[in-house]
Amino acid sequence: MHINPYLFILPQSPGLIVWNYKDHSQHELDLEYSTRLTQLIHEPNSFDKNNPIDTQLSNARILTPSKVATPDWGWDELSKIYHIGTRDIPCEQPPQNIQEWSRQYLEHCSAVLATSPPADSPGHDDPDTLITLPVPQALNDDSLLNSLTRRKTCRSFTGAAVSLDDVGSLLYLSLGYLRERNADRDDTIAEGLGARRSSPSGGGLNACAGYALVQNVAGLAPGVYAYHPAEHALSFIGTLPDTAPGNLLGGQHFINNLPLGLFITARFDRLWWKYAHSRAYRMAFVEAGHLSQTFQLVATALGMGTWLTGAFSDTQVERLLKLDNNAEQPLFFVGCGESDGQAMCQEMRDLLREVQT
Repeated sequence: MHINPYLFILPQSPGLIVWNYKDHSQHELDLEYSTRLTQLIHEPNSFDKNNPIDTQLSNARILTPSKVATPDWGWDELSKIYHIGTRDIPCEQPPQNIQEWSRQYLEHCSAVLATSPPADSPGHDDPDTLITLPVPQALNDDSLLNSLTRRKTCRSFTGAAVSLDDVGSLLYLSLGYLRERNADRDDTIAEGLGARRSSPSGGGLNACAGYALVQNVAGLAPGVYAYHPAEHALSFIGTLPDTAPGNLLGGQHFINNLPLGLFITARFDRLWWKYAHSRAYRMAFVEAGHLSQTFQLVATALGMGTWLTGAFSDTQVERLLKLDNNAEQPLFFVGCGESDGQAMCQEMRDLLREVQT
């Protein structure tokens, strides 16, 4: 007999939870079963078909009669567990036609709407303290084609101030609830889920939020701000960190003078509310990707260079955003500002020339 390679074992007093993360099945083992499983892990050949515990472990596919093939995986086991564990949406009876899908989805939504969704706004500050942003300005007749072809990742910024008007346009067009789409609603949209952004969102939940890292914005004190999409406003979260931004963002110090950055976070509690299965975790990253690209295209249309990264110290950023031990977590960072358009910082260019000579 063999131990199923797709098992994750979680100690949870008074026993063990054995999770087959490929088949989405879980089993709780008491001391006797846990002890026997430990023995079989060390001595698979000690399997005894006359032992009822061994038989039950086999029936539960914790043990397998033949070796189970697994894909080659270049990363660690944690990433493998995440990817395979979120494959395939668990569904007892996949709908066979559009009528069945409609019926199943309506039943699911009705069950979800029996409870209220988590609040759709940052909960850090009193609404009376909101800083209203300027009405978004019209872009300079910049076509989507121009923005797409001009967008590039820059690592050389002048540090020049960004105008408050540009901040308003950036946040509204990437994260705001577009007032221009208020009429674009029908009776199939559940109450409370009608807000629409320029980027798609899984389940219409708008489960991602944004926190502005302001270093040099004309008319706005340096600090960290939460963006309120419904009000198109900011609320002050706290002062800038004592350390340089590069120390938060993987040592990438070429962005220390970046005038404006945006941490994109995921409201996991909103995703949990509608989607109980862990596959929805993937949707948080997909949505963050949509938002970061939209932010970059708007910044490009406004004449700025952009930079983005997923390399940061989660612990420090969570503390900065006041999200310690919170259901809302940072996923991505994107920034913009005046740039000379260089893809690499001057220090790296100098080093490359030195190496080449």
